[in-house]
Parts: sequence; C-alpha cells; structure tokens
Amino acid sequence: MKTYRVIQWMTGDVGRVGVRHFADNPVYDLVGVLVHSKDKVGRDAGEIAGIAPTGITATDDIESMIALVADCVFYTPIIMDVDTLCRLLRSGKNVVTTSGFFHPSPDFEEPARAIRAACEEGGSSFHGGGIHPGYAGDVLPLTLARVMSRVDSINVYEVVNILDDAPVDHIDWMGFGKDKEKFLAEPTILGLGLPFFAQSMYMIADGLGVTIDEVTAAEVAVATAVRDIPHDEGAIPAGTVAAQRHEWTAWVGGQPLIVFHAIYVSAGPEQLEPAWDWGKTRYEIVIDGDPPTELTLQGVRQPDGTMAHPGYNWTAMGAINAIPDVCDAAPGWVTHHDLGMVRPRGLVRQ
Repeated sequence: MKTYRVIQWMTGDVGRVGVRHFADNPVYDLVGVLVHSKDKVGRDAGEIAGIAPTGITATDDIESMIALVADCVFYTPIIMDVDTLCRLLRSGKNVVTTSGFFHPSPDFEEPARAIRAACEEGGSSFHGGGIHPGYAGDVLPLTLARVMSRVDSINVYEVVNILDDAPVDHIDWMGFGKDKEKFLAEPTILGLGLPFFAQSMYMIADGLGVTIDEVTAAEVAVATAVRDIPHDEGAIPAGTVAAQRHEWTAWVGGQPLIVFHAIYVSAGPEQLEPAWDWGKTRYEIVIDGDPPTELTLQGVRQPDGTMAHPGYNWTAMGAINAIPDVCDAAPGWVTHHDLGMVRPRGLVRQ
C-alpha cells in the first residue's frame, strides 16, 4: 500500500484529530508537527494529541518544516496565512487545508492567483475541505441532486447546540450573553464568515451549471434567555443573546436558488424567547423539486444515551481522506469537482 509522508501544521481541535489519525492509519507517515503555543514545543506529538508517543517532537520552527521532505501538509490554523501557504506549495509540498479556501469564488480572486502560481512553481497541489464549508453545504447537496429530476431550491441548515457540541470559548466570541441590541448593532462572527460559506454556494452552482447573480444576507434573528443558562465557566444571563439565526441566499436568474441557514442555540425552547425549537445538532439538506428530497447528517446516539457531536472529527477527516487523491493529482488548485469521488484509504483496519 502506498504511503504518504505528512506534516501536521498546528495542533488545535482539528489538528489533534489529524495527529491521531496519521499515527493510526498505515497509509500515512507522520514526519513533522508544527505548533504555535510555546508550551507545546519540544513535546511528543502523541502527548499533545492524547495518544501514545509518536516519536515526532513538536516544533515552532517554520523554516525547518518548509525544508522537511514530505508529500503533504495538513494545514489547520483557524486563519490562513496565504504567504506561508504559498511557501509550502513552492517548496514542492502538496497542501490540504481546513482553513479558509475551499472553492474558487469571486471573493478570493487575488489569493487564488497566488495559490495557483505557487502550485505551478512548486509542481504541487492545493485542496480545501472540511465539514461546512467543504462537505455538508456543497458535496452533500450535489450528491443529493444526482437523484433529482429537477431542482427548484436548495436549503442547507446547520444547527448547533453551542453548550453541548462546541468548545466553551465559542460562547464569548460568538456573542452569546451580549445585550440583544448591542449584538445586532455589531458585526458577528458568522456574518463575517459569509464569503467563506459563499464558496459552497458557488461550488453548488458550478456543479449544476448555473451562474450566481449575487449572494445576499437576511437580517440576523436572535432569541434571548428566559433565565440564566449555566455553563462550565459561568452562565448566559437572562435577557441576553442565547440563540442566533443567520440566513444567506444565492440568487440565480433573479430567483433564490440556494439558502444557507446557520442556527446556533444554547438551550431548548423552554429557556428561549421566542421559544425556538430547532432540535439537536445536525446538518440538514432540503431540496425542493422533483421529487422533494431531504438528507440529514448527525451524530449517533450510543446505548448509554449519550451522543457526542463529531464536528471536529468530521472537519478533519473530510479533508484528510482526500490527501492521497490530492497528492496523486496534477499540480494546481484541486477542487472537489476535480477530485470527483474521493477514495478514502486505510479506513478499514484489522
């Protein structure tokens, strides 16, 4: 079985999934780990990821990682540094990332040119993947459209219970616990992310052979806490933002074709005003047309009644499983359309 030498670039929630998978899957040979935090430097990558030692010592020395011989870099910072990314590509390393760019769209024309030029210079390939964007909001709708006779509209729902299925730091940086009027008057994290989510819309449109006129954002909707909602580091105070809904629409031929809904809640309807009842964390794709069709992606409830939302695992693996195909592809920006049906390797292990 062909193996691929990989570098893990950063070890946050997604990066640690990468380390664990590369250490366990015989298709991959983990050869380097780049970290940002000083307290991780010099530690074994396995210790950082919560597994047995890997023999790979984490470093913050970017130059040594760029000089290292590897087939691919799994690049997972929250924010992409395009200059560093292009250095990796120019060094001849393929890059698969969950950070930033997933599909060429009008919002990212300049960095797209830089990435393509770096790929050409280094003879390397670039690919972006993940869960949303990068899978649930683009690959799944196009997969579902394959069994349709006609598509009238596509609605993608991302529903997340932030207290059950997200890190506690999301509470503050997403604006939970803020005064409602203050929240609505300021830019929101999800609102600022529209250009990234719009990439999925452009990917769907490209796949369906249509052209998007424009992407618009509806007014953000908010529900407030009826009473204090406790969490591990305190509480969301009564009367403050306890749920939020964002809606973005891609228009084609003057009609709404693709609508994305991002719904983040912190409690059930009995604790919210208005009493939103969005159910459990999931991704839901609803296509109106012939025939009307719906697909839901969610975690599995275990025999003991627990159900952990595998968001970070999905995010990491949606990209990692494309690494062999990206490494074997011709140089350039390799989109999901270019890859076609990804062939995950090394997942069935005895």
